[in-house]
Amino acid sequence: MGIEIILKIAGVGMLTAIVNVILKKSDKDEIGTFVTIVGIVVVLMMVVDMLTGIMDTVKQLFGLK
Repeated sequence: MGIEIILKIAGVGMLTAIVNVILKKSDKDEIGTFVTIVGIVVVLMMVVDMLTGIMDTVKQLFGLK
């Protein structure tokens, strides 16, 4: 699972960067900024999901649940 999440985050980042460059070349900077923000939100949701899983594992490990 370790390398998969890194590749997913890198994929979202590359896709966001490519779309952003295309939109900037088309003089649509506002939409490019929106796409960048959406990319950041998607990555943050992935990270929060991972942190939730880690916290559940820690709770089970110490018998807190």
